[in-house]
Amino acid sequence: MALGVPIGIFLGLHSFLGRKLLVTLVNTGMGLPPVVVGLGVFLLLSRAGPLGALELLYTPWAMILAQVIIATPLVIGVTLAAIQGLDAHLRLVVMSLGASRWQLYVKLALEARLSLVAALAAGLGSIISEVGAVMMVGGNIRGQTRVMTTAIVLETRQGNFALAVALSMLLLGLALLINWLITWVQQRGRT
Repeated sequence: MALGVPIGIFLGLHSFLGRKLLVTLVNTGMGLPPVVVGLGVFLLLSRAGPLGALELLYTPWAMILAQVIIATPLVIGVTLAAIQGLDAHLRLVVMSLGASRWQLYVKLALEARLSLVAALAAGLGSIISEVGAVMMVGGNIRGQTRVMTTAIVLETRQGNFALAVALSMLLLGLALLINWLITWVQQRGRT
């Protein structure tokens, strides 16, 4: 959200050379296969990669990087659509009242808040269900980089179906609880 919302607002408000290319890249990123992201981050962070000296591969930081790359285009895309969907006169009214660029961005974000909550849900949904990228860059190391989705895969492969189902139900319950909270925030005051 911290990356995607400002970029989405900027893209929604400004015309500049290369904007269509950036929007095309954002739209492509919204459907980017997580395993491709995992491979890219793996190559970036491997010992032979440009950031290999940082020794981040098989750490939670590598997993976070992969998940940020997966979720950010979704947040940018939904935010961009939300900003472009606002009444065009709103921007003119806010600017005519003497608002700074920052105040304009904040006002537009508040006006598009229902869509921004949807952007949060989309971004969160993309990373809470992710397996491929986090397994590739995190290694599924017990006590260090194993997350619930990778644990479900591991337990299934080992034939521990009861534990895999239990973890699945726990993950599903967690996703349901988080999305219920998001929906509550989004729909407050509505019937």
